[in-house]
Amino acid sequence: MVETGDMGPTVRRASRVLAVSDLGRVLMLRGGDPARPGTHIWHTPGGGVEAGEDDRTAAVREFLEETGRTIEIGALVWDRLLDFSFNFEQIHQYELFFVAAVGAEFEPDSGGHNEIEQQYLTGHGWFTPDELRAVGEHDLLAPPDIAERLEELLRDGPPGDVVRVRGAVLP
Repeated sequence: MVETGDMGPTVRRASRVLAVSDLGRVLMLRGGDPARPGTHIWHTPGGGVEAGEDDRTAAVREFLEETGRTIEIGALVWDRLLDFSFNFEQIHQYELFFVAAVGAEFEPDSGGHNEIEQQYLTGHGWFTPDELRAVGEHDLLAPPDIAERLEELLRDGPPGDVVRVRGAVLP
């Protein structure tokens, strides 16, 4: 992560994992923003790429930290560029999404969560595209078009070119 202080937002790169089970459901984590109590945002496991780390390594590390599981990631399928605020900090972020076939669904282990993740991660679930649409009626989804994009991915397989998904769910 690159801090810019008073000159503008924090600029960072992130890697995320679309963990797809044998049942064709994707693992989502329920989080939020400490600055916006009561707002729930469902997102895929993942986070910031550390200095000197490549995107794939970051995806594997973040997945392990957030779920307690080691995975082998597959194709890079989506990306997104977004500007948002989190915990009163403005962030400009470029994200990459990798798909991973994880076999049977499992209960994530939160033992690797850092202090801020312990505060804002409040649940998880495995969802089909239709189930994500239902969740999206009362909570926010990140990316906002994940249900439609996941449906395409499950039906057609990884795209030939990386697909740009929608950006921020909150300003």
